Amino acid sequence: MSIEVTLSRIAELQSILAPTPAPTATPATSTSFATALQQVGAGLGTSAAAGGSAKLASTGVGSAVPVSLGAPTSAGQAIVNLVRGEVGQAEQPPGSNDSPRIAQYRQATAGSGVGPWCAYFVSWAARQAGVPIGDSGQGYGLVDDVYAWGQRTGKAIPAGSAPPQPGDLIVWDEHIGVVESVDANGSIHTIEGNSSDQVSRRTYDASGGGAIGYVRLG
Repeated sequence: MSIEVTLSRIAELQSILAPTPAPTATPATSTSFATALQQVGAGLGTSAAAGGSAKLASTGVGSAVPVSLGAPTSAGQAIVNLVRGEVGQAEQPPGSNDSPRIAQYRQATAGSGVGPWCAYFVSWAARQAGVPIGDSGQGYGLVDDVYAWGQRTGKAIPAGSAPPQPGDLIVWDEHIGVVESVDANGSIHTIEGNSSDQVSRRTYDASGGGAIGYVRLG
């Protein structure tokens, strides 16, 4: 047997005995993290669009809830507009419970003399806005009388029963003011007469700083 035939025979035997190679697996299509994130974001965008114009407030990673803030009534907005223009009006002299402007606030109440004037202030604002306080629109010089009138007439809103709206009167045990605005987190911004001897802006948490309730005039 020639060497060429011998080599050819060896090659045939090697091809018979060699294992058949495994088929090459087709790599699975995978979605990258960035692509997945884009898909999730697109889904959230669609959900937000379906929700109309509702505001969203974050409640944690990957979650959001709509926030609905009460709009002021027309009377409430009128009251807010009025009291904003009074911020800074102060007692003259300080501590006197009086000034030419505070004397005008007192005129919105029946038979009230010089004294603590926070109720005079809201009585004046309500009368100027066309929604006077009192059974005859006479106004009140005492906080308790304002809230008692609100309870009799169905205008009082006990604290915690419903969120306040701009223009509501905010009532404490011996003090009263006007709600100017309410934040999405519940913080309440007010304008109050006889606060540090003047008309002042204040901010409270959602409890209103211990307010007993509100009076909605319109």
